[in-house]
Amino acid sequence: MKLFPILGGIHPEYRKELTSEKAIVALPLPKTLYLPLQQHMGAPASTTVDVGDLVKKGQVLAKGQGAISAPVHAPTSGRIAAITEMTAPHPSGLPQLTIMLDSDGQDEWGELMPAITDPFAASSQQIKDRVAAAGIVGMGGATFPSAVKLGLGAQHKLEILLLNGAECEPYLTCDDRVMREFAGEVVDGARIMAHALGAPKVIIAVEDNKPQAIAALNSASAGLGNVEIVPVPVQYPMGAERHLTQAVTGRETPARKLTADVGVVVHNVATARAVHQAVRLGRPLLSRIVTVSGGAVTEPKNIEVPLGTKVSELLEFCGGIGKNAKRIISGGPMMGQPLPSLDVAVVKGTSGILALTQAETNESAPSPCIRCGSCVTYCPCGLVPVEMASFIRNDHLDKAAKIGVQDCVSCGSCSYICPSHIPLVHYFNYAKGKIAALDRERRKTEQTKALVEAHNARLERQAQAKREAAAKAKAAKEAAEAALAAEAQSNTAGGASA
Repeated sequence: MKLFPILGGIHPEYRKELTSEKAIVALPLPKTLYLPLQQHMGAPASTTVDVGDLVKKGQVLAKGQGAISAPVHAPTSGRIAAITEMTAPHPSGLPQLTIMLDSDGQDEWGELMPAITDPFAASSQQIKDRVAAAGIVGMGGATFPSAVKLGLGAQHKLEILLLNGAECEPYLTCDDRVMREFAGEVVDGARIMAHALGAPKVIIAVEDNKPQAIAALNSASAGLGNVEIVPVPVQYPMGAERHLTQAVTGRETPARKLTADVGVVVHNVATARAVHQAVRLGRPLLSRIVTVSGGAVTEPKNIEVPLGTKVSELLEFCGGIGKNAKRIISGGPMMGQPLPSLDVAVVKGTSGILALTQAETNESAPSPCIRCGSCVTYCPCGLVPVEMASFIRNDHLDKAAKIGVQDCVSCGSCSYICPSHIPLVHYFNYAKGKIAALDRERRKTEQTKALVEAHNARLERQAQAKREAAAKAKAAKEAAEAALAAEAQSNTAGGASA
């Protein structure tokens, strides 16, 4: 298959050898699980259980709220110990409403959803409803509810389901292991999603530094005419959906548009496996594969982890971390987020936990920009990071927006390549957040203004109606008085005549 070049990009040291040959192992069931109600992009889920309730594995603990939300299920059987606020797995360290589930050690399943024995005879809505009920979200890290994306076929003419197996972040090998060990489930899940989307073709794109995964997928898809396995070049950020779409199809996604607008929907390979399990087996999303790696980890591993497990327990299972640990990151080193503590939970979007040393973080004090232009050369979005950063430093957010800061995908290529060690992507994330906040405030102001204007218009209509009613009443009164006067005058004239 012909591939198309993508703009910019970098080639960081991948360091996948720490775990790429480590088969997935299961984490022993933790004593207590901590399940945040917001493990997805969108509104937090709403609890359906109370403290003290006994629950079974797979039981709904919180239901989704609104179109962009997802339910939370019990990863094991046990008792609800508390529903309280705990530190979120986010750099902000802000509290988040969390269900504490004490395991009873039995790991006893509750009633599963009925299996859909022939998914390809089911309607798109049936598949979408099952994926929504299973609480599946994008497991590549974006955590957008997968059922919402499966509904895109109703608004767009889709030609391709593109499954993302690039896994371009350094250190991470969880998707690689999923493709190697569960290739059949990945391919089946992809075909089910394509059926729901109405897309006639499935392409599974895998970076060509994963030959075993490519071989496993080729074997699993043999004889399936609508599934193609496509090796793609090793180039970060190949896993970004717009860049992967362009590399594989040659179609460029316009700014502020979806890949669906060019006929392509992108899902992660682990998401496809979760869809297979939900549809074929009736199982909700209760666990995920997590890569635990980094120079400070005693024994790096790929682990199947029940959702809600504390990061500290994962690291302990890997022999702990050394005193040389400089930073603990959730996700990959390029786009991952530093964790505020080890007491936060593994959630649906946790692809990796990295304990990095000082040498691995490559942190240095920033120095003045030397205007070398490297950030411009390597930006995969064709932006001008040096100019955007200058505008943001001087609080000219409008100018930064005008030259495309909101089109930045926060891949970190510019920060990685900068010889002055300027944290460029931090500037852009700040600006995007600030612009979004200002936009929300503007919309709120406009909405308030519209409400005030509507209120004033309503008062004016009421006043006008009162004026008209008063005028009408006055006119009626005057007419009545005139009629009485005329009648009196007539009576007087008749009396005089008599």
